[in-house]
Amino acid sequence: MNVEIHPAMLRERYFPRSRQSIGSTREFAAVTLDAWGVTRRRDDLLLCVSELATNALLHGVPPGRYYRLRLLLFDGMVRVEVADSGGGLPQVKDRDPGAEGGRGLLLVAALAERWGVGPRRPGKVVWCELAVTGHPRDTP
Repeated sequence: MNVEIHPAMLRERYFPRSRQSIGSTREFAAVTLDAWGVTRRRDDLLLCVSELATNALLHGVPPGRYYRLRLLLFDGMVRVEVADSGGGLPQVKDRDPGAEGGRGLLLVAALAERWGVGPRRPGKVVWCELAVTGHPRDTP
């Protein structure tokens, strides 16, 4: 049996614990998606990057530490991973409709085909995967 193998494309970068780093995180993701030729679901991907990075900053990155953004392109999917060294696990909770925050993971869960949390020493990796080809959301 002949199997065609398509290697994953991977880019990652560390960002400091600073609210200003969210813009840099989005820019890094946008440049990466452009380099890979990913145009479909680009805005959804950038929103997921922003939400996961913001959650890491607010809930997972201890003072003086960094978080890592890793992007992988494989089999028509883009996987976004944000790793931090903080404790605890993120949870999707029902939010007060009048609350100003707390909807980040709800957005990620609504946009992504899959999302989850994996262990890391120390800390965790929060990830999501979005189909960028061959999916009903691909229509222009």
